[in-house]
Amino acid sequence: MADKVQKVRLTPAKCHVDIGDGSERGPYVTPGYMLEKLGRPMHAVTLMYSYYPLDKGWPLRARDAFPEMTKDLDSAWGYPYDDYFPYMRGLGGDPKGEPYDIMRDVRMHGQDVCLTVTVDPFLPEEYMRAFAAELRPFGRMTLRINHEATGNWFSFNKRASYARVAEFFAEFTKIVHEEASNVETVICLDGYKSEDTEKMEREDDFIPAIQAADIVSVDRYLALHWGWPYDMDMTEGRAFARYDPAQIYRLCKKSAARYNLICGKKKKMILSELNADALVVGPYEQAEIVRSFTDMIREEKDPWLTGFCLYQFRDECHLGLEAQVPGDESAGIEQPLMKTFKEIISDPFFSPAIVKDGETSLPAALRWTGSDDAEGVEIQLHLDSDPVFLEAKFETPELKAMNLMIELGGKWFHKAPGADTIDLMGAFFEGKVRASGDLKVRLFAPPQDGLNHPAGDDLLNEYVTLPALPTFRILYQPIALG
Repeated sequence: MADKVQKVRLTPAKCHVDIGDGSERGPYVTPGYMLEKLGRPMHAVTLMYSYYPLDKGWPLRARDAFPEMTKDLDSAWGYPYDDYFPYMRGLGGDPKGEPYDIMRDVRMHGQDVCLTVTVDPFLPEEYMRAFAAELRPFGRMTLRINHEATGNWFSFNKRASYARVAEFFAEFTKIVHEEASNVETVICLDGYKSEDTEKMEREDDFIPAIQAADIVSVDRYLALHWGWPYDMDMTEGRAFARYDPAQIYRLCKKSAARYNLICGKKKKMILSELNADALVVGPYEQAEIVRSFTDMIREEKDPWLTGFCLYQFRDECHLGLEAQVPGDESAGIEQPLMKTFKEIISDPFFSPAIVKDGETSLPAALRWTGSDDAEGVEIQLHLDSDPVFLEAKFETPELKAMNLMIELGGKWFHKAPGADTIDLMGAFFEGKVRASGDLKVRLFAPPQDGLNHPAGDDLLNEYVTLPALPTFRILYQPIALG
């Protein structure tokens, strides 16, 4: 008779937490590095791209296509199209172009993708349809189209009226729903900028987009130097500001209520970008302000927020958990906000839960839908005392080939396909586990190559079979004693 194992299931946090990764002011950081630094997967990783495939200069990044313009810019948004990483796929593009591998890597590490893309608002339908269709293998994901759409800095706002930007969003959303039912679209507006107005910023123009969107959102910074790096004169307040976190919280909550009124129902509400700029308030107060805002979320008696994205992991200046080492985008300098953010995401309010879900037999079917909706197994592991070595061994060809996420005491580890040994001592080093006795080790199986391989019309769920359990190498003393 097959061995019995405990089934477990990931369930959503009361308020999920995403992380921004890469933008006009920061490099892409690999999910493996972020997992090791943060200790657990995020609900989603926000990736920032632009898509202007009919423009002169495309598909080069704007700064590379128009280098002669750089010396005369007064903001990051003075190029003919937006200076995000170029979306290299789409109609006539490279079907394996970025962010193809990046999106796969994010999903292999147990996280969903939030693809933020600024798009030509006059893009022909065939381009939108091809774009949407190629998102089908990426399972549960969100697509944030032309964010901060009530602003005036992005190229799509300079090319079209606000009414056209809203109309384009609704058109694109309809096509996404037809071509990729696994994808939800996000409308990101300014919401309320004042507590004294009846309507949100440019609300009438954007009603079609608000009603079409699956998720509604605003971006909110508690302090920001938006002139960086072109306007560094911070003496007259021309290009920076700080705000009262309590007022920002009230404006966000009021925006959520207004969105619901316009839609006639409650929609998921997120803060697609949230942070405080340490260039304005300093690194210590940055951490304090972000903490105070998340405390308001946790203590809310009338829940209105589905989740937020901390923008971003690594920044060229001081808007990240790490500041990029000058001249080396592969290295970052940890900021005080890193410790605070890790404490926030360790709070059960902001963390997915793992619940028991009955028993199953080996081989066991594992389901992966998303970062907070998955079925795995739990292994009971007994320790006689604190170990000096604890390794999970995946020695059979079938186990070695699997892509797995492993959880021990709140610390998560990634087992990539081909890896046969995973060192679990990090849970002890960080104080997540520090006791002898019985421990619970949980295994979940995100898509092996980061892609779903749907049977039929089910684009959300990916199933794999766990043929057997790993073995464990435990040592309680060093091999050579002093």
